Amino acid sequence: MRVKGGTVTRARRKKWLKLAKGYFGHKSIGYKVAKQAVVKSWTYAFRDRKQIKREFRKLWIARINAATRAEGLSYSKFINGLKRANVTINRKMLSELAISEPKTFAMLIKIARDAK
Repeated sequence: MRVKGGTVTRARRKKWLKLAKGYFGHKSIGYKVAKQAVVKSWTYAFRDRKQIKREFRKLWIARINAATRAEGLSYSKFINGLKRANVTINRKMLSELAISEPKTFAMLIKIARDAK
């Protein structure tokens, strides 16, 4: 007597199809294609969790660079000056200060210039 698709097999396939809900076309209907699509999406998600950190850091650096150049100082000299002055503010906060608090940011630029 042959073994037919039992409850365990059905449950396993249902689990993968549930994960593929909302996918376009056969990717949300066919078990094999759905499983491949879900695994691929996990790969993209893993990769992009790393990439988003890089992208935001690049954005913050670009904002800081624009704000420091407006004050006549390069980004690298600004960051170096802050390090020499023992100012520990991360780039995210520096970019926020450059946008929302230009006077405070100008004070930081002055501190970076005066640092030896």
